[in-house]
Amino acid sequence: MSDLLTAVILGVVEGVTEFLPVSSTGHLILATRLLGYDAERWALFNVVIQLGAIVAILVLYWRTFLTVLTGLFRWQDGAVRFTRNILLAFIPAAIVGLLVHKQVEALLGNAEVVAVALIVGGVAILAVERFARPGQSRGVADVPLPAVVGIGLVQCLAMVPGVSRSGATILGGVALGVERRTAAEFSFFLAVPTLLGASVMEIWSKRHALAGTGVGWDAIGVGTLVAFVVALVVVRGFVTLVGRHGFGPFAWYRIVTGAVALIALRAA
Repeated sequence: MSDLLTAVILGVVEGVTEFLPVSSTGHLILATRLLGYDAERWALFNVVIQLGAIVAILVLYWRTFLTVLTGLFRWQDGAVRFTRNILLAFIPAAIVGLLVHKQVEALLGNAEVVAVALIVGGVAILAVERFARPGQSRGVADVPLPAVVGIGLVQCLAMVPGVSRSGATILGGVALGVERRTAAEFSFFLAVPTLLGASVMEIWSKRHALAGTGVGWDAIGVGTLVAFVVALVVVRGFVTLVGRHGFGPFAWYRIVTGAVALIALRAA
C-alpha cells in the first residue's frame, strides 16, 4: 500500500474519531496494528495530523473565537469567563502530561490496552447516560467552576490510549450536570489548547527525527488535509446526533469495536 493511500486512511480515521467519544489515538493504534503498518514510522504522522482537526474547530466556530478575542480586548465578562473556563480545564492535563509523558508514550504501542479501554469506556458511557441528571442549557462561559475543574481532571484519564479525550470531557461534563450540547462544545473548545500543546510537545521531542521519519511531508500534508475536511463534517453531525439520541450509540460502538479488536489481536 502506498504512503499516500495510508495517509488518506489514517487521515479519515483521525477526522472521524477525534471529536467523537471513541478515542482517535486508540483507533490510530488499532489501525496501525491490525493493518500491519510500521507503528514507529507513522507515530509522528499520527500526532501532526491532529492539527488538521484543530483547524476544523477553529473554522466551524470562528465567530465564537472572534467574539471571545474581541471581548477580551474590551475585558467583557462573558469573554473573560469563557477563556478562564477553558484555561482552567486545560491546566490539569498540561501538568500531568509533562509529568507522565514517557509513561504515556510506553502505552501508545499497546493495542490490547486500547481494546480494553474501549470496552470499559463504553460501559462508563452507558452508566452516565443511565444515572446522570440532565443539566440546564447554558453556554461554555456559564459552566460552574466546580464542573470546569472536574472536566479538567477527567481529561487526564484520556492519556491512557483508548479512553478518549472527547469522551472523558463530554461525559465528565454531563455527569457533573452540564447539558449535553454545552458539554460537547466545551470539549471542542478545550481540544484546541490540549491537542495543540500535545502536538507541539511531541513534535519538539522528535524534532531530530523529522528528517528521517520515513513518511514524507507530502503524506503528512495529505493526512492533515483529510483529517481537517472529515472533522468539519463529523463535528456538525455529532452535535445533531447527540441532541437526538444521546451517547448510547457511541457506547455500544466502543464495546463492540473493543471486543472485536481483542479477538483479532489474540488471533493474530
